[in-house]
Amino acid sequence: MTEQTRTVQITFDCADPAALAAFWATTLGYRLQDPPGGFESWEQALDAMGVPPERRNDASAVVDPAGTGPRLFFQRVPEGKQVKNRVHLDVRAAPGLSGDERMAALEAEAARLVTHGATRLERHEPAPPLGAGHIVLADPEGNEFCLD
Repeated sequence: MTEQTRTVQITFDCADPAALAAFWATTLGYRLQDPPGGFESWEQALDAMGVPPERRNDASAVVDPAGTGPRLFFQRVPEGKQVKNRVHLDVRAAPGLSGDERMAALEAEAARLVTHGATRLERHEPAPPLGAGHIVLADPEGNEFCLD
């Protein structure tokens, strides 16, 4: 039997799929997923599918324009976030940097994301040899993630 690799989609339960998809597209440099073939817009596609207006924000997705990163899928759920995430995303915002230069790059990215709706939670200072330092944020619906 040969082993197969798998691709990963990351799914977010949320209250406002369109808004959270827009936040993560901005955070990661992703774009909204294109509508199905044969349609110029999602409105056209949803009209053709008979999706009523009140259900048009039930789901959204963003994709990596380069096609290498995972698809992020956002689905509306009735309940709000209750507790700390057990799994979170690390956004690699300072690759190859260390020390003060790394933390300055992370601070700049944290400030940018706060203007787009993120909430700053805490900063962890570098602790060599293993800890490079990171900043913990929450997205607009409270999902924790790290700038790493």
